[in-house]
This record gives sequence, C-alpha cells and structure tokens, in this order.
Amino acid sequence: MFRRIARLVSVIVMLAAGALAGVGATAGTAHADECYTWSRTLSQGASGSDVTQLQIRVAGWVTSGERLSYDGQYGARTTAAVRAFQSAYGLAADGVAGPATFSKLYALQDADCTPVHFSYAELNRCNADWSGGAVPAATAKANALKTMWKLEAMRHALGDVPLTVSSGFRSYACNNAVGGSSTSRHLYGDAADLTGSPSLCRLAQQARTHGFSEILGPGYPDHNDHTHVALDPSPYWSAPTCGI
Repeated sequence: MFRRIARLVSVIVMLAAGALAGVGATAGTAHADECYTWSRTLSQGASGSDVTQLQIRVAGWVTSGERLSYDGQYGARTTAAVRAFQSAYGLAADGVAGPATFSKLYALQDADCTPVHFSYAELNRCNADWSGGAVPAATAKANALKTMWKLEAMRHALGDVPLTVSSGFRSYACNNAVGGSSTSRHLYGDAADLTGSPSLCRLAQQARTHGFSEILGPGYPDHNDHTHVALDPSPYWSAPTCGI
C-alpha cells in the first residue's frame, strides 16, 4: 500500500512539474511514467534528448541492413521507424510520436527502462557492475539497453515468441573464460547470443530487419549452436547454412 501511495505522489509531482515548466505538451502526452516521460508530440524536424529516447525504443523497426542513429534528430529514418512501430502495434501509422505511440511505449517498458520481455540480468551474466569490458561500465550497460529494444522488436515481429539470450555482456575475464574473440562485441555490451526457438536460421534471418549490423549463425565457425547479433561499426553478416 505504501508503495502505491508513494508512486501516486510521484505521478502528481511529475505532472505538476511538467505543467509548471510550460513544455508545450500536446494534450495527452503528459503521462508520468516510472522510466521516462515524453512531454511533447514529436515529428520530423524535432530534435533533443527526448528524440534520442524515442530512437532507442524504435531502432529495431527498420528495413533490412538499415541502422537508426541515436543522434536526437527526428529525420526521415526516425519517421519511418516510428511508422513501422505504429503499424506493428495497430496504431495509426503516421510517423508522428504522440499520445497513442507513447502510451504503447510506456506499456512496453519496465521502471528501469528495459523492455518488458528482457532484463539487464539476462544481458549480463558476467558480473554485477558491467565493468572490465572494452568500454566504461555505463556505456556497456547503455549499449545493452539498446540491444534489448531491438530484440523486443524482433520478438514481436516473430509473433511474440520468447527469445532466449544465452550470453550478453562479457568482461575480458569472462570473455577469455569462454574462449571468445579478443575483438568480440560482447566486450562492448551490445551483443546477444540467441538459442532455442525459433530456429537459429529463423533468428538470423529475422535479425536483418531489426538494426543489427553483426549477425553470425549456423555455418559460421563456432556458431552452429547459437545466433549472435550485435551492433558492429563494421557491418558483417555470416550464417552460410541459413543463406546469409
């Protein structure tokens, strides 16, 4: 009961703060969310940190081989990604992020901003603080969040079937322990190894349309028992058994 009351008070404070700030919110956008609350309708031409937050959540809704930048600029690619997200969830697909779009995003995220079907614990079975990798701990954790949102999009596109992540972030010590490559994207926090069902080939094929620039699967050395997806600055796909 105390937690419910505390959250209600928090919501009231957030709404009041938004009103006092005069942020010019379109009616319906001032929905207080534990993770993140958008205070204005966003459309092509907008810019800011709220656009970046939106991009993190819709980056998995792109075309084959495309990658959406997290640059805070609401351009044509962000508009297209928002439109694809809206269409996938039965919303009016106008490419404008307004109350209905935000409400769906609020429903899809937990209080720590992870998508509802994935967690930080799933993406880091190495240590408790995301340290010891190729980037600072905060960067590795932020990269994992971006990966989770792409996986959420992929999960929904596959018919809302559960996806199993067998490995995510690794420190150098954890990576060495499993014989990982010295240049593995796991060291950066943006990689995920997928196992189980759907089939590994189905996972590799589907990953092409969800913003992953690195896809390794069956037929690639040491990848016959999982499909690896990541965001690599140097795009590379290889899953020969799957026609990739």
